[in-house]
Amino acid sequence: MSMTISEKILATHADRVDVRPDELIEARIDFALGNDITAPLAIEAFHRAGAKEVFDRERVAMVPDHFTPNKDIASAMQVKILRDFAKEQRLTFFYEVGRMGVEHALLPEQGLVLPGDVVVGADSHTCTYGALGAFATGVGSTDLAAAMITGKLWFKVPRSLKFIYRGKRRPWVGGKDLILYTIGRLGVDGARYRAMEFTGDAIDALPMTDRFTMSNMAIEAGAKVGIIAPDTITEQYVKERAKRGYEFYSSDSDASYEAVYDWDVSELEPMVALPHSPGNVRPVTELPEIRIQQAIIGSCTNGRLEDLREAANVLKGRKIAPDVRCIVIPATQEIYRKAMEEGLFQIFLDAEAAVSTPTCGPCLGGHMGVLAAGERAVSTTNRNFPGRMGHIESEVYLTNPAVAAASAVAGRIVHPDDL
Repeated sequence: MSMTISEKILATHADRVDVRPDELIEARIDFALGNDITAPLAIEAFHRAGAKEVFDRERVAMVPDHFTPNKDIASAMQVKILRDFAKEQRLTFFYEVGRMGVEHALLPEQGLVLPGDVVVGADSHTCTYGALGAFATGVGSTDLAAAMITGKLWFKVPRSLKFIYRGKRRPWVGGKDLILYTIGRLGVDGARYRAMEFTGDAIDALPMTDRFTMSNMAIEAGAKVGIIAPDTITEQYVKERAKRGYEFYSSDSDASYEAVYDWDVSELEPMVALPHSPGNVRPVTELPEIRIQQAIIGSCTNGRLEDLREAANVLKGRKIAPDVRCIVIPATQEIYRKAMEEGLFQIFLDAEAAVSTPTCGPCLGGHMGVLAAGERAVSTTNRNFPGRMGHIESEVYLTNPAVAAASAVAGRIVHPDDL
């Protein structure tokens, strides 16, 4: 019986020959993760259930990334809960400051989440790993506790939507623009509890960095997972990193989809999501003059090395506008080191941008770039709800790294070519 890639992965992990959309199943978990905001609740539920040991200490990760380095006593106590639990359970993968990275960039980089996996995390952007051809999705903290105890979790098999992207991308257009365009067409609930399957020659040509970006923001359309069938680009990424075996799945040619979207993206421009929704999307060239006070380049969406290179390409030989602060946040320590070794930090510092240690920080209004009332930021992050990056009367505009860097120089949101 024909199945989509998501259905095949779930069927295998449920020890079934096949599964069908809307079925309730119990599936084995390959990897589970929590962070300094969500894991303390999961750990409390773990102990309340009377559990003594996690199902596999090599398959659970604790990543304190949201408020680290700790910004205050409350955040320090949150991380202490993770640290103590990791010691109690002898977890192999607890990432202290200095080794820590933003979880959804760190775990693929470390080869811990892999093609064919079922991955759950107490963070909505766990869907990032769909870029590897994994069924990866965010869950609640109590579900994370159940997964840590049993190594299994129940799922409703999602219906699948197929997205075909055709054509060659224009300069300065990447995965961020493809997914913003998609969310703009669907709306923030247009893929609610669906598996978004990204295909087409434009996807085939995307590097892993851009694939991660697309899968990361599938949740902003309400999706359960945003998945891309693995190929030679995927293989090249995982073969030197993988800590264990993995398997490539793909959809059957006659698999059934709830809907199929077929778009030619060869004329697509860099896109911007205006306040206060990732679905409020317009091409950058169609915007009126929008002055900004802050630019953020980083996060689990666009904090990878290729993103920093793109921003540095725009900033080289230029200065940040006098009334703008630009904050660059490499997503992991490895990315930090490579960016430094390549001379990207020199470019950022010469442009008078600030460079931060890895952290989620400003993305959720945590620290390292909180906005005041009336301020506007252009950001490579994934959400721009009211109050997301600080004061409820601030505004966040979501863009790709090149647009964010160009806007930091211009002091207003502009296309990189406008410089």
